[in-house]
Amino acid sequence: MPSSDAIEIDPFVAAAAALPDVELHSLMVVQHGRVVAEGWWHPYAPQTPQLLYSLSKSFTSTALGYAVSEGLVDLDATVLSYFPEFAGVVTDERSRAIRVRHVAAMASGHDDETVDRALRAGDGDLVLGLLLVPPEREPGTVFAYNQPCTYTVSAIVQRVSGGSLTEYLRPRLFEPLGITGYGWHTDAGGRELGFTGLHATTEAIARLGQLYLRNGAWNGRQLLSAEWVAEATSSHVATNEPNPDWAQGYGFQFWRSRHGYRGDGAYGQLMLILPEVDAVVAITSQSPDMQGLLNAVWTHLLPALASGGGAGVWSPSLPSLARPAPVGRPGELVPMSFRAGPGNELASLRAVELRAGELVLADAGPELIAPLGAPQTWTTAGPLATAYAWADGRLLVDVVFVETPHRLHLVLDPETGLFEARWQAVPLGEPPLSVLKMPR
Repeated sequence: MPSSDAIEIDPFVAAAAALPDVELHSLMVVQHGRVVAEGWWHPYAPQTPQLLYSLSKSFTSTALGYAVSEGLVDLDATVLSYFPEFAGVVTDERSRAIRVRHVAAMASGHDDETVDRALRAGDGDLVLGLLLVPPEREPGTVFAYNQPCTYTVSAIVQRVSGGSLTEYLRPRLFEPLGITGYGWHTDAGGRELGFTGLHATTEAIARLGQLYLRNGAWNGRQLLSAEWVAEATSSHVATNEPNPDWAQGYGFQFWRSRHGYRGDGAYGQLMLILPEVDAVVAITSQSPDMQGLLNAVWTHLLPALASGGGAGVWSPSLPSLARPAPVGRPGELVPMSFRAGPGNELASLRAVELRAGELVLADAGPELIAPLGAPQTWTTAGPLATAYAWADGRLLVDVVFVETPHRLHLVLDPETGLFEARWQAVPLGEPPLSVLKMPR
């Protein structure tokens, strides 16, 4: 239970829980260089890496910062200068004028997201595709959240370093900060995506945030230049977004916020750097309402940090924070196969099978096998956790992909032999189920 002199976290947790569709998975708060609050909602756990979605971008930005400091990349050089093999086919003058600083700031001159057009234009190569999609404006003059921009930053760092992003960051960032247990998804060409796809722990998020809060210093060493921290986290382009915490300007793969600045990813993967209270907040969640979640931080958590908190650490036991399992009654599980019914929302899922102690899901990828333990209790094996119960003659099963924000709800009807499936929050890109885990 929370220490009597710990920082007051419960009002924030309660406010987040009251928001529709907001589901916290982990929380870590660091203030004045020490952890003052931490908690994981079972079946999520401290050692579990999470898919960070676009919070990956802030790690990519950090890699660029190292490359700039080492003289490997010039922010004012054109993107094309790093890919001279494209010079003969990229003829648009605006495309040829896009600089590294432009793609770092999501200011390539395009009016909106280009990822689908760039994939087609570049035949799968997002760098070439970005350069072949002519910008509507002059580079540097307009903001558009544009995945190929970050991919291009990533590709430049990988090209000049001669390896992957993780290989480049390992001795410079991961090892000095004590970050372990990470992995980054790659594209068909073997490049790490940069704009998404990094899996890392909540503590890794907090440690990167602390590095930026301390202007690139870590345990008395200057790991990342203070000049880079200042430039990467300053606004380089107006964002003109409707939500207030997205309307404060954009840096080099960092958002400015109403308080401090942040890296963030879809469904509420957050790294909040708050210099005004000398704190970092790391959150993983399944929260489509990210503005609502930030509002709760500003309303309930920020004042607690501003008050100075206490000497204790808010660290409740994991069972007290468990995510709810399906509600119903216990019952016997017998081997049976199910086919998709009319209420199935997951078109790619073709069949579901019950075997002895396990659930088998068949979609476009390899067969996925999930453990089934005691009813109404989370059972975890590797990247999967399940819980089940019987209700109205049907078997309700939740499958949590614990290395991602995502949960799949299944309803299996033994009488009809049909199943229904729906995501609590649909994975971006809707990949095969077997991909919803950290690459190893």
